[in-house]
Amino acid sequence: MSILRTIIWIFVLLGFLIFAIYNWQPVELTLWQNLVLETKLPVLVVLAFLVGFVPMWALHRSVTWGLNRRIRTLENSLKQAALARPSDNTTVATEDTSVDKPGKSTGESADPLSPADGDGGSGK
Repeated sequence: MSILRTIIWIFVLLGFLIFAIYNWQPVELTLWQNLVLETKLPVLVVLAFLVGFVPMWALHRSVTWGLNRRIRTLENSLKQAALARPSDNTTVATEDTSVDKPGKSTGESADPLSPADGDGGSGK
């Protein structure tokens, strides 16, 4: 996209250069009754272009800046909301009290290989 924009600007500048070469003549511009500006025609064309272009460019830049700022704010609030909300699969109960494990209430071990009397398996 930037190559296309560059090509267009080159054609505009080339066209203006050709226009300036063939129309390099003095022009009198009466601003007020006693104030006359004498300048070359291409300078007057450049000034007219800038008077129309610069305000619209400044408006475009300010709107773009405001919208980018709004997008950044919304993205940051969305990111913070996503980080603050707990995930659904992390809500697992840590303590299971509803199921009785075999052997715990009577003193028997759930593991058949471990000794039931709690002497550490020495058998003495």
